[in-house]
Amino acid sequence: MTKDVIALTERMPDAWSVLAGLLSGGPDLRVQAAGDGAVVQLCDAEGRPLVSIEAPLLLQVPGEAARLLGTDVPGDGPVWWTEARASTAVPQAAELAGTFAARLQMLLGGSVWPQDAPGTADPAKPVDTSGISAVPAQAAAQPAVDVLTEHVAVILQDRPVIAMTSWLSEALRATLESDRGLQIVTPGHCRLSLPTRSLMSTAMPSRWVVQDEKVGYYDGLSGAVLRWQDGMFLAATDENGETAVAPAFTDVQRTDERQVSVSFRTLHQPEAHLVLGGALEAAWQALTGELPAGWGTAEPANLPWSRRQLTDLAYERAPQPTWTVVVGSPERPAVATLRVVRTPDGVEEDITLTVGYGAGEKPPLDAVPGLAEELATRYGLRSMLCHLREARRDLAVPPCFERPPVPFAFALGAGEVREMGVARAGRTPLAEAPVKLGAEARPGFYYPLGDGETVEGWTALEALMRHLKGVEAA
Repeated sequence: MTKDVIALTERMPDAWSVLAGLLSGGPDLRVQAAGDGAVVQLCDAEGRPLVSIEAPLLLQVPGEAARLLGTDVPGDGPVWWTEARASTAVPQAAELAGTFAARLQMLLGGSVWPQDAPGTADPAKPVDTSGISAVPAQAAAQPAVDVLTEHVAVILQDRPVIAMTSWLSEALRATLESDRGLQIVTPGHCRLSLPTRSLMSTAMPSRWVVQDEKVGYYDGLSGAVLRWQDGMFLAATDENGETAVAPAFTDVQRTDERQVSVSFRTLHQPEAHLVLGGALEAAWQALTGELPAGWGTAEPANLPWSRRQLTDLAYERAPQPTWTVVVGSPERPAVATLRVVRTPDGVEEDITLTVGYGAGEKPPLDAVPGLAEELATRYGLRSMLCHLREARRDLAVPPCFERPPVPFAFALGAGEVREMGVARAGRTPLAEAPVKLGAEARPGFYYPLGDGETVEGWTALEALMRHLKGVEAA
């Protein structure tokens, strides 16, 4: 299993401290740069990477390290996050990564995750690298990938939460561009972050592959038993063509924890004074009573929340889209993904916000109609779909069955209503009449679908979609 070691230091790693860390294998190992200088690699004599070290990241968002690494991470102030990823091909590589991180911690203060990583006990002692050599596999050219085949890139991970880090997002991008899928293999105790789950779900044969003592491997999102076939993990079928579900996937207990998820799109005219992020702020305040805490282009989200900085980044990247992750405070777990796209119609924001609520906490579903009104009147709402589901308050995705979300509301902005006609949008087959949003002359509509607790919400949504699209029910 791949060994990742992270130094969380109080001071910025400067050139001398990084050099001291790089000498953890003695003076005989080679050093090279990758990723346009964003990654430094310790290599064997043939130039094959043993340890890849990401550029230090100043983490300014309280609770973000604990969200991804576990609550035993000490401290809550700003820290420098420096990640070292060890090759799986060489046993000494994990010790090299641990010694590198421990030397940074010794020189700059802070801590190392995990605390018992190999090589951290005596960082002053160099790792014996005599005769060390990495395998000359094609995957060794890309340090984020452990196995590369014609069909997939496989990454082995063992972390509390598999986050969409900068190197993982780059690996996903590279594999998709090469017409491959990305398959992440983890032990059963690992979980996915919501951004990782959402991006992994968009491209098959990408999978979350979970190791299991009884069945070998299974899909962490569907439970299907998997086998390594034809250079990738595929669902294992019996003589009848059926796929078994791993017992570990169905061994779950009901919980009183809930998640509210709001997915919506907004459209703005590309004006000089446009500032993005206002719609997300409105949704965040409606569901949490707070503003977002931080944001970034990957996890961990390292920057304090700033609409102006978000807008500047999207402007610099246009016409290419900008994808970001936004997080909340530790007291109220909330995670959003925000994608800004320049289209012929204007500037579109595609947002999904999920907020966690514990046992005894009532999700504020009654705040959603007011949110729909604000989005329609102030932020150019196009459409919105709201779900309630029984799931973890901390928003991490476990490798076991979770009850599917149930829709409880849908909304359309004035532009979409105008295209289909006010008469059709305002008269639906639902039991509860829609609520007008915005100006009387150019209304949007909010459609209640139920309480989010029963499957009738899906029945209502299907009937509504058929009506709005002009499709007759069977």
